Amino acid sequence: MKPTHRIIRRRTARGSNAPEAPDAAEGRMGESAARTGDERPRGRPRLAVVVGNTITGDSRVQKTAIAAARAGWDVTLIGRSPSKRREESVLGPVRVIKVPVSAHMRAVVAAERRRPQLRSRLTQFGLPDDSAWVRARAAHAAWVREQTARVGWLGAPSGGRPAPQGLRTPEALPSALARQLAREALKGWVRVRRYAHKGRGRAYQWERRRAAGPPKPTGDWRVDWPELLDIDLAFGPVIEEIEPDVIHANDHLMIAVGARSAARLRARGVPTRWLYDAHEYVRGVEWPDAVRAGAFPGVEEEFIRRADAVVTVSGELAGILREAYALPAEPLVVANAPVRETVSAYAGERVSVRDACGLGPDVPLLVYAGWIGPERGLDTAVEGLAQLPHAHLALVAGKQNATLQGLLARADELGVRQRVHVVPYVPQEQVPDYLSSADLGVICFRHVPNCEISLPTKAAEYLHAGLPLITSGVRTLRNFVERTGVGEVYVTEDVPSFVAAVQRGLAQRSTLAARITEPLLRELSWEQQSAGLLDLYERLAGQAAAARLAPRSVPWSASEQPGLGAPGRAAPPPEPATPGGVPAGWRSLDSTPVRLGMGCANSAGQLAGFARALCERRQDLSAEVVMHTHDQSVIYPADIYAVGERTGDLGFQLDRARRVLGSYTHYLADSFTPALGRLNGGHIQDDLPSLSAAGIKVALLAHGSDVRDPQRHMSRYENSLFHAADEAILRALAKKSARNRRMAAQSGLPQFVTTPDLLEELPGARWAPLVVDVDGWTSERPAMERARPVVVHAPSKRWTKGTEQVVPVLEEMDRRGLIEFRMATGVPWVEVQELVKEADIVVDQFAVGTYGTFACEGMAAGRPVIAFLDERLHRSVGIRPPIVNATPATLRGAVESLLDDRELAMRTAQESAEYVRTYHDGTYTADVLDGFLR
Repeated sequence: MKPTHRIIRRRTARGSNAPEAPDAAEGRMGESAARTGDERPRGRPRLAVVVGNTITGDSRVQKTAIAAARAGWDVTLIGRSPSKRREESVLGPVRVIKVPVSAHMRAVVAAERRRPQLRSRLTQFGLPDDSAWVRARAAHAAWVREQTARVGWLGAPSGGRPAPQGLRTPEALPSALARQLAREALKGWVRVRRYAHKGRGRAYQWERRRAAGPPKPTGDWRVDWPELLDIDLAFGPVIEEIEPDVIHANDHLMIAVGARSAARLRARGVPTRWLYDAHEYVRGVEWPDAVRAGAFPGVEEEFIRRADAVVTVSGELAGILREAYALPAEPLVVANAPVRETVSAYAGERVSVRDACGLGPDVPLLVYAGWIGPERGLDTAVEGLAQLPHAHLALVAGKQNATLQGLLARADELGVRQRVHVVPYVPQEQVPDYLSSADLGVICFRHVPNCEISLPTKAAEYLHAGLPLITSGVRTLRNFVERTGVGEVYVTEDVPSFVAAVQRGLAQRSTLAARITEPLLRELSWEQQSAGLLDLYERLAGQAAAARLAPRSVPWSASEQPGLGAPGRAAPPPEPATPGGVPAGWRSLDSTPVRLGMGCANSAGQLAGFARALCERRQDLSAEVVMHTHDQSVIYPADIYAVGERTGDLGFQLDRARRVLGSYTHYLADSFTPALGRLNGGHIQDDLPSLSAAGIKVALLAHGSDVRDPQRHMSRYENSLFHAADEAILRALAKKSARNRRMAAQSGLPQFVTTPDLLEELPGARWAPLVVDVDGWTSERPAMERARPVVVHAPSKRWTKGTEQVVPVLEEMDRRGLIEFRMATGVPWVEVQELVKEADIVVDQFAVGTYGTFACEGMAAGRPVIAFLDERLHRSVGIRPPIVNATPATLRGAVESLLDDRELAMRTAQESAEYVRTYHDGTYTADVLDGFLR
């Protein structure tokens, strides 16, 4: 008989947006080879702007695309997908395509590198891997021990004990002299074998070290950095499908893509031209390994002279490129600069950098905006703060990295951490207004080639913000500041010199700012810089294409929005609305005295329950719940949903920063998740400086594996969930929980846990019980009246509940006709609610030692619940849950006891409903949290 239980699973339909395969594009070359440019559609001329990053945050390519669209081009902006699928969106009228890049060619080249050569076949003969070498060592050691024992026996006097079987001496030898000769010969043979084995081992280990070490450059970029071939395989077919008139290839990652796609299109009869935009001096970059240091200049050298035009960012770099590659003409200089038209357009509408730091108008504020790396020399500024006791430093950073973390650690050591503020990026058109509330803009570049030869974008942004510059002595910057008088120069990496420059800059700020003239700002505006680029596009496309240009009104402030951007294709559906609506009593964020933010795990919908309970208790409080989701998430009520990948998007991070820092008074960090997306990092600890600076009071909320010690749990419980975890998951959980426990202990923040067992993991925490909507879960169907009771088990993750051990027991009882077993996995919470209300018995977990949200929901429905409890932990907080305590081994007996004693089962159900109303309807939890919120 087949089991009668129902397995309920959520299914999600997925479409495909995969890019066209390279071979499909290849197949079209023949059929279109005879086409000419005159046969192409006569619409707007087409421009493909290609870049090797995800486009987000790359102001130069975004402004390039918008400028061309304003001039009348049909623009497609092509970048790299941050996920494994093709993504499409729009930037005003610009179509944005982000393509995934595989690692196929990288794997092919890696396999080729690993292929045995003649030398390696000799050095590793008979030893294909380390395990074979270990076996060979053991065999050699065993042979040596046996032979040295024989040497000993040969040295024994005649008449001694009989030699072992198979050893013909000493008895077999006629004399002591013969035995001595044999002994010396055997000793010599052992020495020879030892030397041979040692030499073989050295050769083997030498070869393994060579194979394991970093690859050495071959001089062929295709072999040294095959990722460039993978990029061409991903980008090329997309470009060739568009058939652009002009390809704008940005940076060295795109130079081969631009050259090859243009050549292939010309072979098909499409008169595509292409330009190479060199953003930096590739030979002057300190690449992290030798293969990139050889491959990137190599690919640039191979293709740069094939370009129809070359563009770069500064006059100095233009001269270097022309000389290095013998270019026929000087590259066009297009410096990255702010859009003058948008400066001050957002004044008063957006948070300023000073507001983001939580500083008053009279506090001296230095600001640095942009990438933070070792070559940026910001340690000089941090060190200088120790001698500038009243000054603060704002670091406008896109994300955390090792350099930024090192700077913050050094600030801690110097006692200036409270005066270093990490604040978020804003959209590129808003940067000058955002920075304008600071006093001075700092640029601390070290003497590295790319920092010496161009005026950085941030210099123009500072000047458009009205900020005088404090700059190190790198050549181009120094010359610019000395020529214009708009700032102070200090000796690079010299802290006292930096301090003196800042002091001079603060004292003469008005004088320096007055030298930032309108003609200077026009020269450093994108409108001025892009004019030459647009003219170049027209020359490359030809008169016929240029004649089809029809300028249009496109705002410079256009931002990337969801949408497929192709004619006739619909935009994706909006994010789901709150399922079932917001629970009764939940007051969304308003102008109340207490404005509580909570996020972002929302495990089992607990944050929604907390919000309802707190709003019902306190009229002075409103709440906002944020939930991060992924493809397999069960969706619970929340105010804001964000797909996990989106939390890394700059736009989402900025929205969160404005919302959190500008609205919240309190924040409850759920499972130690960050408050500002991944703006500062992936942990609430990374956001604490920003939250503290904004005056937001923070508390920590733990649910389970976020702080539970796996090793301690496994040693305590035979059926611990961690026994079922594979090694990779176990290591990750151990690392994560250890970090969270350490951070909680060191932070001094209020701490709360939703289950009593976690008080042992966070000794300073308080128990804030799980919250369920008791009235919403109440069932009118009495429990245990069926002759064959319905038993429900609904694991969120099977391995965390001990599901694999208990399902066979319940299925066997189902087959015997004792129960009807129903299991729900991956279904919406509203469906689980109906299953529980229709059930007679609820089976929770057998791998944790405490009860969870599902058990509370079962008790609220008036159902007896079976779970494994460590009663000692629950007695420590003075509670005795009316749960039938069982292990996988005793589960059958626990179910049978409820079947045999229906009166006991119904009494347990009644006690369960009373218990959950006492501890889990939110009243108790609101009382516990009240102190933090006051």
